[in-house]
Amino acid sequence: MLGRAIDADVERIIVTGTDLESSEAAVVLCAKHAPHLYCTVGIHPHDAAAAIAEWPDRLQELARNRAVCAIGETGLDFNRNYSPQPVQRTVFDAQLALAVRLRLPVFVHDRDTEGAVADAIARHRNGLRDVVVHCFTGSDADLQRYLDLDCHIGITGWICDERRGAALNQLVSRIPNERLLIETDAPFLLPRTLSPRPKSRRNEPAYLIWVARAVAEARGQTVDEIRAITRANARRVFALD
Repeated sequence: MLGRAIDADVERIIVTGTDLESSEAAVVLCAKHAPHLYCTVGIHPHDAAAAIAEWPDRLQELARNRAVCAIGETGLDFNRNYSPQPVQRTVFDAQLALAVRLRLPVFVHDRDTEGAVADAIARHRNGLRDVVVHCFTGSDADLQRYLDLDCHIGITGWICDERRGAALNQLVSRIPNERLLIETDAPFLLPRTLSPRPKSRRNEPAYLIWVARAVAEARGQTVDEIRAITRANARRVFALD
């Protein structure tokens, strides 16, 4: 899979941690595949209630690893509520504070929170180095709020889905060049525009080009422009290399 990504001109891959176990595994994986891999470490809102009491200390220790380029995936998810909302809020706020202390970007999840994620970011924004709103699928008002907070906006294969991605297709042109990022969310969100269709529905980094093509078409830019813009932004935001 890593070979296919490199062949597809995906030079650097950020592996996402969603709890202590996956964050620790991501750090180990990065050590085996430097310099191609970096990672985030964090507690996803789905996993907030299951986090052990000492998670803040262990996460801070992990975050000091040289491969770690952001805190997250963290945030709030009021759609599925796998963790109680008060617990989600507490764990998210603690990770925002950790990102401030360590001067690391934060990699944020927001689903159906009616501005609660943006409100939490706003409380910490003066101290946060950078914010990436991962897999943005929100409304026009959501996008404007995040742009007003100087956040970066991550676009995934959601934009390739003619059933669910129509609104995002209309909004993506409003994202300034310097705030635009593209991502796969692999192994999820396999682009529906991908051809030929693979036998497996597992997404992977090599398919990032299909997101770039959909974003380029929606914004009236070339694929090469999108590649150059988002590559430069990712290197700057995550301090790659």
